[in-house]
Amino acid sequence: MTGQRALVTGAAGFIGSHLVEMLVRQGVHVRAFVRYNSGQRAGNLELLPADIRAEVERYDGDLRDPDAVLDAARGMDSIYHLGAVIAIPYSYKHPREVVAVNVTGTLNVLSAARDLGTPRVMVTSTSEVYGTAQREPIDEGHPLHPQSPYAASKVAQDALALSFHATYGVPVRIVRPFNTYGPRQSARAVIPTIISQALTRDEVRLGALHPTRDLTYVTDTVRGFLLAMACDEAIGRAINLGTGQSITIGELAERAIRLTGRDVPVVSDAARVRPETSEVLRLRSDNRLARELIGWEPQVSLDEGLRLTIEWVREHLDRFDPDRYVI
Repeated sequence: MTGQRALVTGAAGFIGSHLVEMLVRQGVHVRAFVRYNSGQRAGNLELLPADIRAEVERYDGDLRDPDAVLDAARGMDSIYHLGAVIAIPYSYKHPREVVAVNVTGTLNVLSAARDLGTPRVMVTSTSEVYGTAQREPIDEGHPLHPQSPYAASKVAQDALALSFHATYGVPVRIVRPFNTYGPRQSARAVIPTIISQALTRDEVRLGALHPTRDLTYVTDTVRGFLLAMACDEAIGRAINLGTGQSITIGELAERAIRLTGRDVPVVSDAARVRPETSEVLRLRSDNRLARELIGWEPQVSLDEGLRLTIEWVREHLDRFDPDRYVI
């Protein structure tokens, strides 16, 4: 990959920053698309090692602006499209914004790739498109059943991506990560929420404890992105990235708390519980396609990943407010 040029949208986010770092370490020139803000904040890109940051070209813009996206995509060998509004509870409050960014933004990325003839394109989906598992493990042929505005926006995004491949020949592949976790993730997600509370409070407050999740460490996820992008047989297809193992939120909390070295109870907080018909109850991936098609398999165990995440949260506790429910 040395010498290639890649545009990464959502580069300032959790997964995006890890992808940027991995690409730079492999000799790729990265153009990082960052949503404009007057404070010139670069989100998680600011947490990258200085030598990595120095190699990143920042592009400020808004995914909803087709001119900005087209300009950012010029001269790129590949586009990794991660940019999105991703918080499910936030999508309950602001569905129009979520659709505008996630659907229109993806349309702009696909249109730019079509118009510029970009050789390789990847769109980031989510396991949320499947909803509560109707059968387990969940393969790529599982029915799509979005249970939140966020999930619906991702179903629409995926359909657009496949339509641009069928209609215009855009060489796009779709990756569907299951629940990714690791350093730099915000308190919007469950694992940093558990850890930050366990390290600083006498109890851990969560929403529903019975749903199951398939948890993938972030470096495994981004390695899957690179493998999918390098595989021509992945064009026009969706690929699950998950471990194939699931755990309840309650069991996850107990395991993470134990690894912090503390002994605090877990409490279900009604204010954090999602609407019953919107909560995805069961997620467990079938990752056979990823193994067979792109040669991917997870390498980081849950306990190892939790230890690495605990270490990072412990060193960055000033970034968390354990008493606040972040949506």
